[in-house]
Amino acid sequence: MGCNKEGTTAQQLDQLQAKTAAATQDLQDYTFAQKDEYTAQMRSQLAAISQELDQLAAKIEMSSDAAKAEAKPKLQALRAKADQLKKQLVEAGNATATTWDSVKAGSKQAYGELKEGFTQARQWVSEKIAP
Repeated sequence: MGCNKEGTTAQQLDQLQAKTAAATQDLQDYTFAQKDEYTAQMRSQLAAISQELDQLAAKIEMSSDAAKAEAKPKLQALRAKADQLKKQLVEAGNATATTWDSVKAGSKQAYGELKEGFTQARQWVSEKIAP
């Protein structure tokens, strides 16, 4: 029964990766007038990654003590990146027309770092934990 769930999780992670790649491209085109849409889109992406991160954490929790010990700092780093993106989204929501471009750039960078870290964590889990 565990194998089917892992396959399903892997498929969900692949789908998330495809969605986030498309979303990254979409996020580049938002203007200041669209900042509410931008922040909503980013929050949606953050929620999706956070949910998948929780699933990875649950998978890790069921693994060996050695794998847990190795994974703990990786998960903490990802949670810190997610927190950074949350802060950037607050700044984006409060941005003015003059600060919009720099705030948007900061949030896109934070999102990219989170997405890259998540992809690496997903790869690590598939190599170290998933059969």
